[in-house]
Amino acid sequence: MLATLKKAFWFFVFAVVFLILFLPGFGKLQDLRGKNQDLEDKIKRLSIENALLEQEIKKIASDPVYQERMAREKMGVVRKGEIPIKIVPQKQKKNY
Repeated sequence: MLATLKKAFWFFVFAVVFLILFLPGFGKLQDLRGKNQDLEDKIKRLSIENALLEQEIKKIASDPVYQERMAREKMGVVRKGEIPIKIVPQKQKKNY
């Protein structure tokens, strides 16, 4: 009976020492896995965005109609003889 208690005690001591040594490392490992997954998701998102931007670059380089539309929308370019009109929304009345 005493021998089995001694074995159980040493097993318990070994288990406690094992947990003390390896539990913090396991927690850090889980944190790093989470960060790794977040970074992989970000890489996928940025790859998709990069592909879409490359398609837009090709479209701008090869399609003159698209070039004109982008110049008009983004830069406010007008053709010779056109009069630009800017519509300003009315300010909303504040009811107090």
